[in-house]
Amino acid sequence: QVQLVESGGGLVQAGGSLRLSCAASGGTYIRNTVGWFRQAPGKERELVADITWTGGSKYYADSVKGRFTISRDNPKNTVYLQMNSLKPEDTAVYYCAIRLRLLTNKEADFTSWGQGTQVTVSS
Repeated sequence: QVQLVESGGGLVQAGGSLRLSCAASGGTYIRNTVGWFRQAPGKERELVADITWTGGSKYYADSVKGRFTISRDNPKNTVYLQMNSLKPEDTAVYYCAIRLRLLTNKEADFTSWGQGTQVTVSS
């Protein structure tokens, strides 16, 4: 099974930017739609963006539209999440995962979760 590894999280002030990376370990090539989720304390894990293998179709949650950009570099086997104009409410652990089926945007329809990377936005 593919193992994904997230990186790039950190502490940033409101209005700042971060770029998260999601890479597959073990040399496995990702040929699937990949999503970025986030989970804040006491809240459900929510899909914030996903991208198809070709990059031709992208989804964004309303809460991040216009601020976050998902992209992928297939030769590098990496998916990115560029986060601009960050807000304190963006504070969460961010995870990437591979879409298993196109049924819902819930975590049950994704697999191969990474360990997550913490993003903290201070006001």
